[in-house]
Amino acid sequence: MSLACGIVGLPNVGKSTLFNAITRASVAASNYPFCTIEPNVGIVPVPDRRLDVLSDVFASKRTVPATTTFVDIAGLVRGASKGEGLGNAFLSHVREVDAIAMVVRCFEDADVVHVDAHPDPLRDIETIRVELALADLSVVERRLEKSRPKAKSDPALAKEVEALERIAAALDKGEPARSVSNRSLEVSLSKELALLTAKPLLYVANVDEIGSAGSNARVLAVREYAKREGAECVELCAKLEAELAALSPGEAAAFAAELGIESSGLDRLIVAAYTLLDLMTFLTAGEKEARAWPIARGTKAPQAAGTIHSDIERGFIRAEIASYDDLARLRGLQAVRDAGLLRVEGRDYVMQEGDVVNFRFNV
Repeated sequence: MSLACGIVGLPNVGKSTLFNAITRASVAASNYPFCTIEPNVGIVPVPDRRLDVLSDVFASKRTVPATTTFVDIAGLVRGASKGEGLGNAFLSHVREVDAIAMVVRCFEDADVVHVDAHPDPLRDIETIRVELALADLSVVERRLEKSRPKAKSDPALAKEVEALERIAAALDKGEPARSVSNRSLEVSLSKELALLTAKPLLYVANVDEIGSAGSNARVLAVREYAKREGAECVELCAKLEAELAALSPGEAAAFAAELGIESSGLDRLIVAAYTLLDLMTFLTAGEKEARAWPIARGTKAPQAAGTIHSDIERGFIRAEIASYDDLARLRGLQAVRDAGLLRVEGRDYVMQEGDVVNFRFNV
């Protein structure tokens, strides 16, 4: 899968620091706006403890996780839709991603300047939201200018115009296109026009290392905002996560234990982004390797087989499927088969999260 999640936000909210932590890359993260000009791209493994279990059960020589792609995009400022700052570059880079992780600064730091003097997460969210809506509105209006004259003699175009006008009305109020994209025509038009505000979105509340009262209050505000939108909010400290990412796995685990950190904010973000991209995982396991394969939700068995190799899809006969839970409990494929829990599925089977599969094929 080549789907990507873009990391966006105002300048100096911690985007590049977060990207460094996610990818363990050395991306510039300086204390001034527009340090990130060209988008940085990183492909990162999706945490999945099931692979370790399967690797143990099958004595696999290696484990290969699923991956997802993150794009670190230059900071947006007020007026970006009119070309302010790096507005045009920013907007073009956002159009190329499939989902958005919006980093919101919830910490105070006198040494890290804020483009609007002080952190206010709801104001910052609104700045980005309005700029993206205005950029989309200009795209929709240009399409309407072309479609309206032709719609008088073309019923299909007349329906398109009605759908575009509904989207435009929402955007004019600063509302995202996804708020009206609940009909097939609006959805298809939003995709065709690559509307920014139609893309799935999650919020990343970037906090300070000490969990101060001010930082916690800002996180609560972001959580409430996200809840009203039906979006997810992931809380983390990008600075701390970057420090942990720079250590060896053993040192990082010891440092996290010392700080009382039970779960990695990065892991939660990576999994949330993977889910936001509407991806799911099926698994294969054997002596050679235990591997997680990302596929779109709703993928049928032959197409899932095609992610391994096109020949397997072309010669697909059947899929032999064990559930991960059964394999983990019974500790072997033969034990699952003996218990009558190994399923045989055909071409119309829709893959489910955690299916452990052996595809039978003939070419």
